[in-house]
Amino acid sequence: MNPTDKKDKKNGLDLAKQMAEEEEGMGRRPKGFSKWFVPTIAVIWSIFQLSIASWLILDSTFVRAIHLGFALLIVFLNYPVFKKTRFGLKFLAATDRIPLLDLAIGIIAAFSALYIAIDYAGLVTRYGAPITRDLVIGAILVILLLEAARRVIGPALPVIALLFTIYAFFGPYMPDLIAFKGVSINRFMGQMTMSTEGIYGIPLDVSATIVFLFVLFGAMLDRAGAGRYFIQLALSMLGGFKGGPAKAAVLGSGLTGVVSGSSIANIVTTGTFTIPLMKKVGYPATKAAAIEVAASTDGQLAPPIMGAAAFIIAEYVNVPYVQVVKAAAIPAFASYAALFYITHIEASKLGLKGMPRNELPRFFKTLIGGLHYLLPLFFLLYELIIVRHSPELAAFNAIWVMGLIMLLQNPVKAYLKKEPIGPAFKKGIIDIFSAMASGGRNMVSVALATAAAGIIVGVVALGLGGLITQIIDTISMGNIYLMLVITALASLIIGMGLPTTATYIVMASLTAPAIVIIGGYQDFIVPIMSAHLFCFYFGILADDTPPVGLAAYAAAAIAKSPPIATGLQGFMYDIRTAILPFMFIFNSDLILHNINSWPQGILIFLMACVGNFAFASATQGWFVTRNRFYEVPIFLLVTIILMRPDLIASLSGIPHGQRYWAYPVGLAIFGVVYLMQRPRIEKSDYIKA
Repeated sequence: MNPTDKKDKKNGLDLAKQMAEEEEGMGRRPKGFSKWFVPTIAVIWSIFQLSIASWLILDSTFVRAIHLGFALLIVFLNYPVFKKTRFGLKFLAATDRIPLLDLAIGIIAAFSALYIAIDYAGLVTRYGAPITRDLVIGAILVILLLEAARRVIGPALPVIALLFTIYAFFGPYMPDLIAFKGVSINRFMGQMTMSTEGIYGIPLDVSATIVFLFVLFGAMLDRAGAGRYFIQLALSMLGGFKGGPAKAAVLGSGLTGVVSGSSIANIVTTGTFTIPLMKKVGYPATKAAAIEVAASTDGQLAPPIMGAAAFIIAEYVNVPYVQVVKAAAIPAFASYAALFYITHIEASKLGLKGMPRNELPRFFKTLIGGLHYLLPLFFLLYELIIVRHSPELAAFNAIWVMGLIMLLQNPVKAYLKKEPIGPAFKKGIIDIFSAMASGGRNMVSVALATAAAGIIVGVVALGLGGLITQIIDTISMGNIYLMLVITALASLIIGMGLPTTATYIVMASLTAPAIVIIGGYQDFIVPIMSAHLFCFYFGILADDTPPVGLAAYAAAAIAKSPPIATGLQGFMYDIRTAILPFMFIFNSDLILHNINSWPQGILIFLMACVGNFAFASATQGWFVTRNRFYEVPIFLLVTIILMRPDLIASLSGIPHGQRYWAYPVGLAIFGVVYLMQRPRIEKSDYIKA
C-alpha cells in the first residue's frame, strides 16, 4: 500500500469514527478540569439507572423526569450550538471547552425536566388549571427539549414536533379535511409537561427503565472487546468460503448489533475489518461498503436484543418483550439469510473466491479465546426466555455478570502471562467506569428522541387519532395496499432525518391504528403487532436510504467509495427486507401470530427464506447464472407462493387450514428455474470486478 492509499484509508476511518462518536454523544472534547464533567455525569446517570433496577424504588414519573434531566444536562454540556462558527461567534461552536452559556442552559433545562418531580403534589392538584409558573417552566422545557434534540438528532424531529404543535393551536383555521377543534395553552402544557401523556409518556418510560440498561450492557461488551471478538469469530467461520469476508460482515454485524444497537457504530466496529478484506478478495469498493451498510442496518432487527423501538413496541402493544422477539424472529432471520445469499450471488457474479485459510483466525482458538464474552449473552437469553424475567431485570442481571467478567478478565490474562495482577485489576475497574460513561453518552440520543417524539404523541392524544385515520383513509382512497405504500414511503422520508426510535414512534402513533382499522374496512384482520413491526422495519431501512442515509456515508468513508452510489447499492440489497413487512401484514404466519408449534414455525421460516432467496435472485439478476428477462416473473411468483401461501390457497379454493400445500408447488417451480439455468453456467457469465 503506497503512502497516499494509507493516508486515504486513515482519513476514511477517521471520518467514520467521527460520525460514530457524534452519534454516541462525543461532540466536545474540553481540556482541563472540565473534561471530566460529562463522563462524571454519565457515570452518575448509569449508577442511578442501575439503582432503580435493583434497590431504589421511585414513582415512575420521577424516574422519567430524572432520566430526561440527565440527558438534557449532558447535551448542553457536550454539544455546541453549531458545528461550525456562525455570525462570527466562535463560542457557539466551541468544542475545546464548555461555554458558561451552555452550562447555564444545561442547568435550566435539567431543572425544567425535574420540575414535575419537584412540585409533583402541586401539579397534580393544579392539572387543568396551571398557574403562571407551571406554564413558564413548561414552555422552557418544550423549547430547550427541541433545541437539545436539534443539537443531537438534527432539525427534522424538532420541525415535525413544531408543525404538530402549530396544528394543535391552529386546527380550527385549517381546511375542512384536516380541521381540528384546537387546544388552549393550558390544555397543551398540561398534556405535554404536567402529565404522562406527552413528553413524559410511554416512550420516555421505556427509555428510562429498559433501554438504558441494554445500552449500558452493550457498552460494557464493547469496552471489554466483544465487538472485535465477534468479527474475528465470523471471519474464522466464514472467511474461507466464496466471498467469505462479505459473509463474515453479515454475521459479524448481526452479532455486533447486540453490542451497539446503532448502524453507524456497527459499521465502524465491523466495517473497519471487513470492508478492506472484501476489497482484497475482489469486491468493488461500492459493493463492499453497501454489503456492510445492509448488514449493519439490519443489526437492529436481530433478536433477542433489537433496537430501542422494540421495547416500545412491547409497551404499545401491551405484550411481554419475548412476544415481540417471537414476532420479529422469522422476518429478521429470513432477511439475514437472504443477505448471505446476496453476498454469494455477488461473489458468483464476480468470480470470487474466499480468503486463504492461513490468513484467517483459527476457529477453535478464536472461539475459546472469547467464550467469556458469550457467557453474559447466554445468561441474558436464559433470563429472558427460560426464567421469563422482565427485560429490565434480565438486563440488570446480565450487567453484573458482565461487570464481573470485565473485572476479572485482565487479572486472569496477567496471571497466565506471569505479569503483575495489580495494574490489570486497576484496568478492569477503569474499563467498567469507562463503559458506564459510554453508556450514558450513548443514551442521550435515545432519551431525547423518545421525549421529543412524545410531543407528537401528546398532540395526537389530544383528539387527533380518529381524524388522522380519516385523513389517511381519504388519501389512500380506502385502499389498504396504497395506504401501506404511503406509510412505507413516509417512514423512509421521515427516517432520513430521524433515528430509528423516533421514526417508529412518529409513524406508529400516526399510522399503526389506521392500518388495523382500514384493513378491517376491507375484511383484512391485521394484528396490531404486524402494524407496529411494519413501522419499525421501515424506520430501520431509512438508515441507508439515499440521499441522506448516514450509514452509507460512514461505510463509504471507510471504503473510499461514492456515498450516494453506496447508499443506492445498499438500498438495492435491502429491498429483500422491504418486502417482508408487506408480506407479514397479510400473512400473520410470518410473525408467528397464533402459532405455537415448533415444526410449523420452522417450516414457515424455511419457506420464508427460500421465498426471500427467489426475490433476491429477481432483484439481483442472478440465480446460478445470469437471469433472462422471462425468468424474473417466475422468481416473483415463487416469492408470492412461498411467502403468501394463504393467498394462493384462497385463489385456488383450498381451505385456509390446508394452505401449506402451496409450498411444494413453489419449491417445484424454483427447481424448474434451476434446471433451466444449469446448462447456461459458463465462465463467460462472470463479470470482472
